[in-house]
Amino acid sequence: MADRPAYLRIAGTLREQIRDGTYPPGSRLPTMAELCAAHGVSEIVVRQAVNLLRGEGLIETRRGGGTVVKITPPARRVAMDRYRAVTRPMAVPATTFTRDQRINWNQYRLDREFTRAEADADLAALFELPAGTELLRRRFVFYARGEPQQISVNYLPWSLVGDTPVADPGREPWPGGTLAQLEFLGYPPTRVEESVRARMPSPEEAETLRMSPGVPVLAITRRMLAGPRVLEVCRDIVIPADRVILDYAIDLED
Repeated sequence: MADRPAYLRIAGTLREQIRDGTYPPGSRLPTMAELCAAHGVSEIVVRQAVNLLRGEGLIETRRGGGTVVKITPPARRVAMDRYRAVTRPMAVPATTFTRDQRINWNQYRLDREFTRAEADADLAALFELPAGTELLRRRFVFYARGEPQQISVNYLPWSLVGDTPVADPGREPWPGGTLAQLEFLGYPPTRVEESVRARMPSPEEAETLRMSPGVPVLAITRRMLAGPRVLEVCRDIVIPADRVILDYAIDLED
């Protein structure tokens, strides 16, 4: 529309050209001077348009390489039934993450940080335990082929895992992940619950996951139960929203 600010019109034109393939992923946009000449505006106006598209996660500026259309890897599809796969006998080490990413064990890296903590009101409600209950807190950063893909902060009752191999960070990564660890402790999970919300990443999350500006994350809160007992709470699993598609299915009985 003619009455829209010039920077919005320019951003809209470039956005459409990115989406229709005029500028495919990895291609360089016209220079500032070329955009100024094409649209008859000042460099300040063009910079506003470019900053808007950068904030939407569509483009990125590379030192010495100009402004290019961001290359976004195809989003991986993640379904709830992935938890069943790692409870079956495995010929080779795997976890839900390695299966999701379709990587082998040698392409998997896990940064970890283990501490002891007390359950705050929210964690206590999720565990259905009193506030102040002692927990093992584990923060993980998951890498596939050398690239950080997700952050996970999970909690386990200290009374369950204290002085066991599960509380030893040196034993990570553990084939089968948390499911296998709970089974090792004698409590094979019978139910997994997940709730998902979208939000913007914290500065620390965006830096750790090497995210472009303007991209939200999916924050997944998970509980693992054995019968009525809550054995693990993950608050949260954090994944850039442009890297994953969550698939959910339910069988409807007659």
